[in-house]
Amino acid sequence: MLVLALDTATPAVTAGVVDFDHEGLARTLASRVTVDARAHGELLTPHTKEALDEAGLNYADLDAIVCGSGPGPFTGLRAGMVTAAALGQALGKPVYPVSTLDAIAADFPEVHRLLVVTDARRKEVYWARYENGHRVEGPDVRKPANLEDVDADMVVGAELLQRAVEPASPSPNGLVIAASHLFGETPPPLTPLYLRRPDAVEPGARKRVSRA
Repeated sequence: MLVLALDTATPAVTAGVVDFDHEGLARTLASRVTVDARAHGELLTPHTKEALDEAGLNYADLDAIVCGSGPGPFTGLRAGMVTAAALGQALGKPVYPVSTLDAIAADFPEVHRLLVVTDARRKEVYWARYENGHRVEGPDVRKPANLEDVDADMVVGAELLQRAVEPASPSPNGLVIAASHLFGETPPPLTPLYLRRPDAVEPGARKRVSRA
């Protein structure tokens, strides 16, 4: 099963082609990752094409698409999900959303108690806690200082939390493994997980200028 994995919920722009076999093993055939929080819309499609070219494949060879659904900032997260939805509709392929935090955790199945954090901007982090590979708390958004005392064998993700180690974004393999329990089923709705309102707001009514 050939799966295109996309994620733009973190500052990284991630695209990769993954071979997922009947034994539940995932192998990344090619990937492109650039850390640039301002370039999700600009780089995601070229990264996707470059990964397919390196793997010797084209869009028609894909069996499914997996996309990180957040939590993440509004603008970046939307770029990945809109791209995944458009590709799925154009190709007639299923698109499976998956928590970006779950995807990072999927690369650490051997860790008993795991805390995953990603950059939420405003000096905050998105976070979730896992035990033996299963999410037991979160996702939510907090100040890093409020997570320093969380009991965990390992902290993975954004460096805003002093204990955290890389990676701060999901791998294509992690995205596919985290979504694999959905394969063969009708995909759930592509619903982005923002956890808070976007920064942009509608302008208020103009103030009247009094004449002297």
